[in-house]
Amino acid sequence: MTEYEVRPAPGSAEDAEEHLRSLLRWLKEDESLDHGVRATLSSPTPSSTEDMGTGLDLVALIAGSGLSAASLVFSVLEWQAGRRRAPALIVRRGSVEVHLPVGRSADDEELRRIVTALGEDDRQSQELEGDDGTA
Repeated sequence: MTEYEVRPAPGSAEDAEEHLRSLLRWLKEDESLDHGVRATLSSPTPSSTEDMGTGLDLVALIAGSGLSAASLVFSVLEWQAGRRRAPALIVRRGSVEVHLPVGRSADDEELRRIVTALGEDDRQSQELEGDDGTA
C-alpha cells in the first residue's frame, strides 16, 4: 500500500474544502483507478477544543499495490484541468512533495517527471535499509 496526500497549495484556493470534496468524488468515480485507491478527507493537525479548527484541508489516499502512481497522478491532473477555478495542488508521498500548478498541461514527459519524483521516497527508503532490490 502506498500513501499519498493531495492538498491545495498555500494561498491557491479560497474554497479549499469544496475543491477537495470535488477531487474526492472524482477519484472515487474514476473508472481508470478501478477502485484501487481509498480516499478520505482529513486535516493534518487535530483541532483543539478552544479552536474551530482549520477544516478539512487534504485528501489522504491509500493506493493498492496494483495501482500505478502514474494512474493516480493522471487522474488528479485531469480533475485539475477540468475545473474552471482549480487550485494549484501539492501531492505528497512520504517526504517528497510535487507541486502541480494551475493551467499547465501535463504531457508525457511532465507526467513521467512527477511520477519519478514521487518514487524517490521508495529508492531512499531502500538505500537506508540496505536493500539493493535483489532477491
